[in-house]
Amino acid sequence: MNKEKIVFMGTADFSEAVLTMLINQGYQIEAVVTQPDRPMGRKRIVTPSLVKQLALKHNIKVLQPDNIKKDYQEIIDLQPDLIITAAYGQLIPEVLLNTPRLGCVNVHASLLPKLRGGAPVHYAIINGEKETGVTIMYMAKKMDAGDIISSESITINDDETVGTLYRKLTQLGASLLIKTLPSILEGTNQRIKQDQTKATFAYTITRDQEMIDWNKSAQEIDCFIRGLNPWPVASTTYLGDNIKLFAGKVHDCENASKHHADNKNGEIIKILKDAIGIKVNEGVFLITELQLAGKKRMTVQQILNGKKDYFKVGEMFR
Repeated sequence: MNKEKIVFMGTADFSEAVLTMLINQGYQIEAVVTQPDRPMGRKRIVTPSLVKQLALKHNIKVLQPDNIKKDYQEIIDLQPDLIITAAYGQLIPEVLLNTPRLGCVNVHASLLPKLRGGAPVHYAIINGEKETGVTIMYMAKKMDAGDIISSESITINDDETVGTLYRKLTQLGASLLIKTLPSILEGTNQRIKQDQTKATFAYTITRDQEMIDWNKSAQEIDCFIRGLNPWPVASTTYLGDNIKLFAGKVHDCENASKHHADNKNGEIIKILKDAIGIKVNEGVFLITELQLAGKKRMTVQQILNGKKDYFKVGEMFR
């Protein structure tokens, strides 16, 4: 049994894998700090985070402050040797950062200094990155700007969605912490300063940012849709109705832009049996899977089988 007292702070599914690893490896978790229970699903049932459920299962103390910047004294009173955070969801106040003798470390789902912030997995795909990874870092007052302890990269596949990439990074984060934590507890780990001039940011995606810009290229739109699938999901409007788009592909045609130069971006230019062709900047994008307002997620082929005349050439996605 490791004797160092650890407080773990996390909320998202990413956090659960890290906490599971800490428990399985026999680390002494004094308390788990997670966000307050929130309404979830269509029925908006108040549900505890998976992190809270895991902690209670193992009889670990759970703290759920509404505002960690004000309500932190109970954590200080635990006198932890180390605080570990992973997708907690609130900025940690400086007084807490200075509390543990071994500091506060964070498991962050990007290769810092790239993609600091709350949505690094989404933006890795949206930005068309070819690789991403996980960084273990010391926390600092400035968001995700602390010294790097360790990092590990993985390739982003061409058909990657935020869902598939998130699962890969979840496991990578837990395994990297397993390898890194002993050196942190022994005080033998490296500390690498981040190059602040190379920092990029991945702030949490707002509702307005979920809307597709049909003036972008087919490749950019493909990255955008995959980067929001399966949450929060890319959106557009058609005939005044909101539509969520889950999947599509770049139309493989070298002269697509020339053939449809007179069409407007966002205009339906062709309807296939399993896809809807949309004119975009520098080509055509084929929508293959979507969700109509008030309906379940379906393939375009399924929708056309039931509503043959719903989509019409010349109509606009906006």
